[in-house]
Amino acid sequence: MSFNAKKTFKKLLGYSGIVFFCLAAGMLWWQLRNYSFGDIARALLDIPFINLVLASFACLAGYIALALYDYLALNYVGAGGKVSWWKWMLAGMLGFAISNNAGHAVISGGAIRYRLYTRWRIRGGDIVKIVTINGFTYFLGATAIAVVGYFLIPHDIFAESVGASVGLNTLFIFCLAALLAYFAITVFFRNKSVKIGQLKFDVPSTKMAFLQTLLGMADSVLAGLVLYFCLTPFVRIPFGTFIGLFVVAQTTGVFSQVPGGIGVFESVFLLALPDGADKASVFGALLAYRIIYYVLPLIGVGGLFFIYERWLRARMRRWIDEAKQKIQKIPHIVGNKAHD
Repeated sequence: MSFNAKKTFKKLLGYSGIVFFCLAAGMLWWQLRNYSFGDIARALLDIPFINLVLASFACLAGYIALALYDYLALNYVGAGGKVSWWKWMLAGMLGFAISNNAGHAVISGGAIRYRLYTRWRIRGGDIVKIVTINGFTYFLGATAIAVVGYFLIPHDIFAESVGASVGLNTLFIFCLAALLAYFAITVFFRNKSVKIGQLKFDVPSTKMAFLQTLLGMADSVLAGLVLYFCLTPFVRIPFGTFIGLFVVAQTTGVFSQVPGGIGVFESVFLLALPDGADKASVFGALLAYRIIYYVLPLIGVGGLFFIYERWLRARMRRWIDEAKQKIQKIPHIVGNKAHD
């Protein structure tokens, strides 16, 4: 691919996010056109406090699972023992808190990881590998749940929409093929490596692929629980059916390139719910999910990062002051020795 072709492709990729966002905004308006802002606000306030607490605990557990992505990737590059647990927890949580909100995880989440991991003496090439392995871990978990969810979702939900039905079947075939292909590669190309540019990626073992899948599934289930606890006061839906819908909507949001899948995720989810569901109440639950899973972690972990940066700068200033004091003492020491 030529330089101009790459540049054009990147522009199209960026514009696709805007197009999907506009389409999603139109779909959201159409589905919520009969409800006022007050209806949605009341639905948000009607969520029981205990449900919000349970959703918050699920969110915390979900971000711990996301941080474990980094731990697994650090072990993959052979740097597991070089980084303390609190460091990879900070890098993982902050990286995903930023990328979940900003989209384009490789760029947004990768930038903060580069800032932190280079400070902790991890090479730039290994950081690229960490970000890549994290992407595969999420992909494996999402595809595995999408495959399972395909059999859990009642297909008559999408009967009225031919496009949605075709899209669901296509997504199932793609996810199943991708999952089988990844595991086949770990079996038939064991102990092999793939060189991409200047970087050499070792083919993960089947055991690691299995751990990636389990971790990715745990992350998706925990993220789904955040919304489930917010949604159940308004809509009674089996968890198996719900998690299938959740992953389909989430995956669609990721592929749309819209930051956080905002609008796209909500539109797919609202489209799949029964006609009798109060759309304003459901949208209130979706809004609560956005606040708990996206906004609060960004504020919380971002605050920890700010505290860490301030502490690090204070320590650097203390080291500089101590070094200056030692340098100032050198002439006195030399002079005393010459006098002696």
